[in-house]
Amino acid sequence: MAGSDSFRGAQTTRTISEPASDGRAKGRKNDPERTRANIIEVATREFSEKGLSGARIDEIAELTHTSKRMIYYYFESKEALYRTVLQDCYRRMRTIESALDLESRPPLEALAHLVRFTFDYQLAHVDFSRLVMVENIHHGEHIAQLPDIAEMNNPAINSLREICARGVKEGVIRANVDPLDLHMSISALCFFNVGNRYTFSTIFKIDMAAPAATAARRESVTEMILRFVQP
Repeated sequence: MAGSDSFRGAQTTRTISEPASDGRAKGRKNDPERTRANIIEVATREFSEKGLSGARIDEIAELTHTSKRMIYYYFESKEALYRTVLQDCYRRMRTIESALDLESRPPLEALAHLVRFTFDYQLAHVDFSRLVMVENIHHGEHIAQLPDIAEMNNPAINSLREICARGVKEGVIRANVDPLDLHMSISALCFFNVGNRYTFSTIFKIDMAAPAATAARRESVTEMILRFVQP
């Protein structure tokens, strides 16, 4: 079963040698990190577009010019590769987010900057939003198996907690704003432009992907969040 697959493949520190005499893998045995990163990059696209069930290791092997044997050598199973992709997507977003230097900005300015970053990031990284939808279809089964997923994402809540605390002290943010609820609201509003783009555009005959519409929505979301937190 998918849930029984180990995550050892994503954590391996073995010295990589070519596991098969497949010509496509030739020349990669001396650069295992590059091979692994390439597999994750291609797998991210495949899983986000086709889901866990629809993605095929055969196709990922073909697109990475490697072999199924090599992929299983690194990741052990399709489910383990999917979990690695999921973890990598969250890690990349949180790493960039942590470098925003929000502490140096006034509270409301810091919050507005975070909202705009979240909106822009989701718009530029559609794979991330789609993978979140895929994992929710699986009821969070795989993300629950990532041992450090909470530790990886807690800084996002702590950052909002710090912004709110400073805002309360300066009298520009309500004292009863819950950081986790605020994070949820920001995520939901920023996600909509990606997750519901095609259905909403078709139903209401608008182009949600148009630059002017995107820019207007970005500022509308930012204003909604700022109005929500203010006294």
